[in-house]
Amino acid sequence: MSSEPPEPTVPPEPTRQLLLRGQEGDEDAMRVVLQRHRRPLRKMIASRLDRAIAARVDASDVVQDVLWEASRRVDEFLANPGVSFQVWLRRLAHDRIIDMYRRHRAAARRSVDRERQLNGPAQGQSSVELLGQLRTDAPSPLEDAIRRELAQRFVTALEQLSEMDREVISMRHFEQMTNQEVAEALECSHATAGMRYLRALRRLRKVLTDMDVSHGRGEN
Repeated sequence: MSSEPPEPTVPPEPTRQLLLRGQEGDEDAMRVVLQRHRRPLRKMIASRLDRAIAARVDASDVVQDVLWEASRRVDEFLANPGVSFQVWLRRLAHDRIIDMYRRHRAAARRSVDRERQLNGPAQGQSSVELLGQLRTDAPSPLEDAIRRELAQRFVTALEQLSEMDREVISMRHFEQMTNQEVAEALECSHATAGMRYLRALRRLRKVLTDMDVSHGRGEN
């Protein structure tokens, strides 16, 4: 008895085609493309929210706000698609987080000042918060100082890289995305995503090495 031939696998419709359909009023196409990018966007936002803000705002709400803004500004992206749609979404999310942080600091300044004597200096550096996983359960003052110095050096070096290099490293390390997930986010092949990651790491290593030399750390 012969079995039925398997159904052909239909690859997902490219993001740009869906966006063009959405631009023409196809709400289902726009819904599909936004849903496709929701999960990696949420991982990015959750990894970058300052702890003080995260205690008050759910990452899912921020995702919803960013996706709404993206749907409103899709014409802007299609007119000048210099990066993938996922990277463009990450730019919107980054701007949103910065705006939230500024508003949070302005609103909480007085309460932070009142609590400073009890809790020590306020943290509030979301870039350093990205390295929160490097903390030990109960660091000594010296360990904590070393961790903060290393974290700041790392962030300073990261900021000297190109946007694409920063995004690839952030996806892999801070957001714990697999290489396949990065490939999907950047809309490139698995091999290309892996190569971009390796190149980004090499550039980051060179920046860190140059920083060490300029501060005398690399001299004998």
